[in-house]
Amino acid sequence: MNIPFNLITPFPDRTTFDKVAEGIIVTSKNISLELQGKPSRFYRHGWQSWSLAAWTDLRPLPIQKPAILHPMQVDPAYAREKRPHSSWVGAVEFEDGKILLLGSLGLDAHVFLNDKQLEGTYETGNGEWFIGYGDETTVFSKYTNELGKRFGTKTRKPAPRVWCSWYSLYTAIDEKILSNAFNGLRDLPFDVLQIDDGWQIKIGDWEANSKFPLGMKEVAGRIKSTGRQAGLWLAPLIAVKSSKLFWNHPDWFLHDKHGQLASAGFNWGEPLYALDTTHPAALEWLAQLMKKVRTWGFNYLKLDFLYAGALPGKRRQEMPREAAYRNGLQVMREAMGADVFFLTCGAPILPSLGLCDAMRISTDVAADWENRNDVVYLQNYAVPSTRNAIRTSLHRRWLDPLVHLDPDVTYFRSKECALSAEQKSLLQNLALICDFKATSDLPQWFTSDEREQLRAFLKRKPKIRQISRYVFQIDNEVVDFSSVVPLPQELKGIEAVQAAVFGWLANHDWALKINDQMGKAALEKIRKTL
Repeated sequence: MNIPFNLITPFPDRTTFDKVAEGIIVTSKNISLELQGKPSRFYRHGWQSWSLAAWTDLRPLPIQKPAILHPMQVDPAYAREKRPHSSWVGAVEFEDGKILLLGSLGLDAHVFLNDKQLEGTYETGNGEWFIGYGDETTVFSKYTNELGKRFGTKTRKPAPRVWCSWYSLYTAIDEKILSNAFNGLRDLPFDVLQIDDGWQIKIGDWEANSKFPLGMKEVAGRIKSTGRQAGLWLAPLIAVKSSKLFWNHPDWFLHDKHGQLASAGFNWGEPLYALDTTHPAALEWLAQLMKKVRTWGFNYLKLDFLYAGALPGKRRQEMPREAAYRNGLQVMREAMGADVFFLTCGAPILPSLGLCDAMRISTDVAADWENRNDVVYLQNYAVPSTRNAIRTSLHRRWLDPLVHLDPDVTYFRSKECALSAEQKSLLQNLALICDFKATSDLPQWFTSDEREQLRAFLKRKPKIRQISRYVFQIDNEVVDFSSVVPLPQELKGIEAVQAAVFGWLANHDWALKINDQMGKAALEKIRKTL
């Protein structure tokens, strides 16, 4: 393999080499590739589902804001890293279009672009690195082949066609509203009807709240009476401060090096805390929770906010943090049973492989294209945004041999949706490319044309051919995503000052609480129309 780098390692006596097809495998804690040519682009891969993945220029990206959300949007261990960097795998592109990829084949690894060196390091101990050079498709294919040998490949279960409650109703759900929605969807070819956030008492207290007086077993039965599988959303690795789980078992949660509770972010108007997936009692609770939702009748499970299991912190049992997360994920996978279709979300990417059927590969979509305050002033590409979701999904398609790829839902409705026809079309085409079809559109919001467009979309099985990095042929149509992927230019002058002020405001919990209350008020208006 004619490759434009020199291999440098600080401990050559501890380094082993193994040549594989179209690449080299090196075993070492640290690795450094001295580049022989000047690269033009850097591939950065975000830590979890919602974190940015993209080919970018070589400049360091501004630190994402607000910092209070770092634990739930990026890997907080590297949130303030100034060098261009990437979780597990990074790559550089040269002027001739060829790429040099450095990718870990194990957990707890990070890649940095340090001037003319591509460097990798494992947080604990030695690990394997894959080095590949050539055209992008071939190199990433070889990398995924090696990952598949170690973590497992895509399940043979087909990806189901899913309706979920989130992107129309959010938390404003109850038995009556969902029952009406299920009845209105009877003639559409969905395989799964999934209940999202809003059914539980608290985040951490996973029992039906007062809006579901008949209980979740009854709701699952109503779904199955329509001939569909029953799906349910949970976030089992986090709890809000006001939950009974947190107050009854504070020792089950992750702590920092000072003995204080480790933050898992802020949502639902409250601080979030992370379950310690090495704690025996916590693991038993997780297993029993999975068994309980199965007895209710749900066999499609979407587990969300899973990053919490891999956050930095002090655990009951000392082990690398991503190994600790994978340990907890395996306990839940075994408890829920192999026949469940298991979707992970907000999930660290590599540590989830082989244990789930599908994985969200982007941030949440939204009923608008992007929010300027979030993207420009906060430099935040992990917030809900259709443009953010498309960008990151496109840059994670290389994961396809390893897991079903969920790019999030598509929109067909015009009611309560600010997306243009072209933007909705891009999102729909992305779903076809990823072969994962889902929507949250309420049946009573459809025009007759929109309903038939959704029906045709759900039935469609197109031929997909990738023409270039961002251009695809879907049957006879050529779709170009190039306009979606660029990041905003670095702010200067008065805009930089405005961004600093906006970032300071957004970093306070009172600002997040106000935002949460505004969201609830908007949802209440929607709920009253149903």
